Amino acid sequence: MAKNLKCSLCDKEATVHLTQIVNNKIHKVDLCESCAQKKGVTNPEGFSLADLLTQSVMTPGLKDNHIICPNCGFETDDFRRTGRLGCAQCYTAFSPLIKPVLKDMHTGEEHIGKIPEVASSRLSSKQELIQLNSALSQAVADEAYEDAAKYRDQIKALEESRCNEAKLGT
Repeated sequence: MAKNLKCSLCDKEATVHLTQIVNNKIHKVDLCESCAQKKGVTNPEGFSLADLLTQSVMTPGLKDNHIICPNCGFETDDFRRTGRLGCAQCYTAFSPLIKPVLKDMHTGEEHIGKIPEVASSRLSSKQELIQLNSALSQAVADEAYEDAAKYRDQIKALEESRCNEAKLGT
């Protein structure tokens, strides 16, 4: 079993473990509950993006950045106070503050999303059906009946395959 870590500030058992990357260097801090609360690291509601951004430990140089959204007039101090942004354009205006934190929290800066494997296969077969139906319509319009028959057969096979998958629950 792993050895219990001691608080970096006192000798109590550490229950809060922070890891941050600053200038491509990993910094680890282990704190007991009381030291974490004194430093403002923990709160009953958990962390918010604003909490992370306003912690000078997490984002060095934040105090020097004063940003005003050109659309709504929201300022850095408003963001610190409320923990929210004022409008959609605030995401662009405050991006110098938000992007570094998001990079450290996630892989990348943009939300790409996740699709379960089953849904992904359904989506791709649905897209294939749409393409085949479009090709079928074009072939009929062009009076290319041999091609239309091929597309019709492919559509029928794909629909049967989807029905069989649905029956099996996959």
